[in-house]
Amino acid sequence: MTMSVDDRSLVNWPSYAQARAELGANFVRILGYFREDGLKSVDAIEAAMRARSAVALVVPAHTLKGEARQFGADPLADLAETIEVAARDCVERRDAPDLILEAVVKLRPLFEQTLTLLEREANPLVLRKPGGGFGRRAAV
Repeated sequence: MTMSVDDRSLVNWPSYAQARAELGANFVRILGYFREDGLKSVDAIEAAMRARSAVALVVPAHTLKGEARQFGADPLADLAETIEVAARDCVERRDAPDLILEAVVKLRPLFEQTLTLLEREANPLVLRKPGGGFGRRAAV
C-alpha cells in the first residue's frame, strides 16, 4: 500500500522520528496508549457535542491536541486545538458550541486515518526503503 500526498501530510515525519528516537523501546507501547486515549477523547468530544456542552469539549480536545502533537500528528492536533479554543470561547460567552460541529464531524475520520499511518510506520514488519535497515549499512 502506498501513501498518497495527502496521507504524508497528516504526519510531521521528522517530529515522529524524534519521538520514536526519544521514546526508544517504549515507543510502540506509548503509541498504543495514544490509540486508547485518543479514542476516549474522540468519543468524549462527540458525546459533549451531542449534549451541546462546550465545557465538556475542552479537556478531551486539549488532551488529544497534546498527544497528537507528541507523535507529529500536526493536522489532528490543529483540529483538536480548533475545537478546544472554540469551546473555551463558548464557555466564556455562555454559548452553545453549535459552530464547532463541522470540526467535530471531521475529527474521528482524521484520527483514524492518522492513527493508521502512525501504526503502519511503527510496525517492525513494514517494508523499508533500500539502503538502510537490518543487515545493511546506511550510506554515509
